[in-house]
Amino acid sequence: MAEIKHFVVIGLGTFGTAIARQLAKNRCRVTGLDAERERVESLKDCLYEAIIGDARDREALKHLPLAEANAVVLGLGEDITQSILAALHVKELGARRVIAKGVTDDHGKILRALGVERVVFPERELAEELADRLTWPNVLDYLPIDPEYSLAEISVPDSFGGKTLQQLSLRRDLGILVVGIKDAMTGALSMLPDAQFRLQPDQMLLVLGKQPNLDRLRELR
Repeated sequence: MAEIKHFVVIGLGTFGTAIARQLAKNRCRVTGLDAERERVESLKDCLYEAIIGDARDREALKHLPLAEANAVVLGLGEDITQSILAALHVKELGARRVIAKGVTDDHGKILRALGVERVVFPERELAEELADRLTWPNVLDYLPIDPEYSLAEISVPDSFGGKTLQQLSLRRDLGILVVGIKDAMTGALSMLPDAQFRLQPDQMLLVLGKQPNLDRLRELR
């Protein structure tokens, strides 16, 4: 049986609530904390533990299972001071992995300096993703792996139809590695295709590469 994952979500505003509900939907145990009783009460149906408390209060945070949690999520809205204090406290209390909602770039820098693994800017990231999808509609999915490399799922450009991977030379010419090819109709996935694999217009490429190279690929028609 797979191990049940446990997460702590501190701050149950719009962002924290969405995270908590989705984690619970994914069958994870979620401990939630917020200073407002109504927010906590509204999530009792999906929280493993529902706690009313101040995220700035170290004593209140001491009673959370921070060290045992798979990750601690700080969704503390626009209160930068509260966010910074909470990040400081949870790290000192043993949280192994901390993810926080950011407000400004400087706020994000401070959070990273405190040991926060990832700072999320929800509106900015959503806007950037939407803009990319509007600009390059053939890009179906996109996953940053590190600051340089990303994994993307891209519809096979019309100009690639009928050609083999060897003929296209994507690794040599664009620095892109094709790690899989999916049939758009059946969903069947062929992992690590060989050089003689012949592409069709109704397929999708699962590709790995640096962002500028992926940008060049998704601009092809």
